[in-house]
Amino acid sequence: MIMEKAKKDKEKKQVLLRLSSSLWEELAAWAEDDFRSINGQIEYLLNECVKHRKRTKKTSRDDS
Repeated sequence: MIMEKAKKDKEKKQVLLRLSSSLWEELAAWAEDDFRSINGQIEYLLNECVKHRKRTKKTSRDDS
């Protein structure tokens, strides 16, 4: 079961994403500062948002 999850995590899905040119430029500069590709930066930011959401949901359930 653990190996299945690890394999699934390594699989990549392609997504067509349209961004404004100003957002693209901001992400490109940020990615360069963090030594990442723009794609890597977007994936990193999305992962961080998902982690934050999970922590927030867990905290709000604990407070109930």
